[in-house]
Amino acid sequence: MTSKSRNRLAWNDFEIVLAIATTGSLSGASRALGVSHATVFRRLADVERRLGVKLFERSRYGYQPTLAGEELAETARIMDQAAIAAERRVAGRDLEPRGEIWVTTTDSLLMGLLAPLFKEFQHTYSGILLDVAVSNQLFNLTRREADVAIRPSNEPPENLIGKPLSTIGQAVYAHRSFGLTPGASIDALAGYPWIGAGPRLQDSELDQWMEMKGLSNACVFRVDTLVGILSAIRSQMGLAVLPCYLAESDPDIVQLTDPIPELEYGLWFLMHPDLRGVVRIHTLMDYLTDAIRSQSERLAGPAL
Repeated sequence: MTSKSRNRLAWNDFEIVLAIATTGSLSGASRALGVSHATVFRRLADVERRLGVKLFERSRYGYQPTLAGEELAETARIMDQAAIAAERRVAGRDLEPRGEIWVTTTDSLLMGLLAPLFKEFQHTYSGILLDVAVSNQLFNLTRREADVAIRPSNEPPENLIGKPLSTIGQAVYAHRSFGLTPGASIDALAGYPWIGAGPRLQDSELDQWMEMKGLSNACVFRVDTLVGILSAIRSQMGLAVLPCYLAESDPDIVQLTDPIPELEYGLWFLMHPDLRGVVRIHTLMDYLTDAIRSQSERLAGPAL
């Protein structure tokens, strides 16, 4: 092996530079790469030695890339994006529905709608393994953090292929112990304790509606998941807005209002454009489209 070939950078070298530039520290890079702090330090020193140039300025504020470091990190970003794009393009060139699908969805959708549908799907298509990540944050499908997302949204990201599945209705609910009669006006309910959405739930429509109806000051508890709100209603902490599909099965929880038009939202199946020709992805999309649309009246919520 020649000296020139030994000095040539491998992808691991670019990867270490990109991780340090992105996180600004050796510890951050070690967490991102899943290796030890000492390994990051040693590999960076080795790259700088072979190139004969300093890639980062060290200070108490962290690691700042030099001009050479910035150039190498930008090259690494381009290489990383190209690798991800290539992976997406070849991920599903299969002739039959087989393989793994990474799905991301919310806890409330999994509990109140999707779990039985996933069970039936895998019974029908035993060659497909569903790997489900439950999160209220939209994973980055461009970076293959997930293959598909089944998400509530009124404005799905424009860079993704989206298929609308249904409309989700929401209404006001309370525990039966409050003794409230269905059909009461919001004004009549304003004097009761309320449960609100925590800021991490990022439900601006609900926040605005509660503010407009004068309910924000009535909140005695906030929580950042819909399943958490459901648990709080079950614990008799107060009234709250919930998707009708999530609350309907609990006999101790009473629907107090009709579905609220301002709080309707769409349910979407989302995927990256590069996955549009993948057989297993389309198999899941078609299955869920039919299964969920058959429940459209239930998901829109019953009128009182």
